[in-house]
Amino acid sequence: MSLLTDSGLETTLIFLEGLELPLFASYPLLDTTEGRCVLRAYFERHLSIAADYGTGYLLESPTWRASRDWGKQLGHTPADLERLNKAAITLLADIRREADAVSPIVISGNIGPRGDGYQPDLAMTADEAEAFHSEQIGWFAETEADMVSAFTITTVNEGVGVIRAAAAAGLPSVVSYTTETDGCLPDGTPLGEALEQTDMLTAGAAAYFMVNCAHPDHFRRALEADADWLKRIWGVRANASRLSHAELDEAEELDAGNPAELGRDYAQLKRMLPNLRVFGGCCGTDHRHVEAMADCCIPVAVA
Repeated sequence: MSLLTDSGLETTLIFLEGLELPLFASYPLLDTTEGRCVLRAYFERHLSIAADYGTGYLLESPTWRASRDWGKQLGHTPADLERLNKAAITLLADIRREADAVSPIVISGNIGPRGDGYQPDLAMTADEAEAFHSEQIGWFAETEADMVSAFTITTVNEGVGVIRAAAAAGLPSVVSYTTETDGCLPDGTPLGEALEQTDMLTAGAAAYFMVNCAHPDHFRRALEADADWLKRIWGVRANASRLSHAELDEAEELDAGNPAELGRDYAQLKRMLPNLRVFGGCCGTDHRHVEAMADCCIPVAVA
């Protein structure tokens, strides 16, 4: 069963809908009726694509920045963050109950890196990462979340910490690493090596792995190998842009790339990754890109 998911939430809201998101955080929108309506419309737009193509859907909560260190910069206390993380899952649960045309719908508590998602700026041990992320994961464990997913992770230690914290909380977990233009994590670890190390240090406890926040051109060469770790990548949320992370950081305009071209890139990735089944986007993508992915990657049902 293929699952569609959403696209570049924050870039869509900032560049296409004209919203201000300090520190790239979308979770504060949960605090207002208007903000919740914006988020609901965004997710329902993507769910309609899943309905059209007869796929399942993975609902990711808008909580990528809703952890203690980022929340403190935005003036939120731990109590505020607990309330907002749980409100995010409540919103998604409401959306799931109302989405009769799509099944299955899986709800994921979305986790971001403790530091900058574009560089390994916090050298945590795996134990430190587990202690840090256990707080947010613990909040998700008290909701209707089916799993947790950590995105734009830059080091193996942080990925390992997330997986261990999720296991302790009784939730399935997914870790999505990001790569630079050379197919390596920002700390220089080759993608395949990162997946193998993570599995070794967690006894393969992650449900699966993903790659996000990089254009397929950046990591495609890393996939050109007859290796078992390729089977562990079940999802991709790529950028629309071929710009590097450093260039994206400086960009003042949205680079939306070409949706049809990105869809064809995903079709090529599907041929390289035997278990690829979760299709979504990251920076610069919107519902048009997800529709192009579905058009290129989802088999047409025979009546």
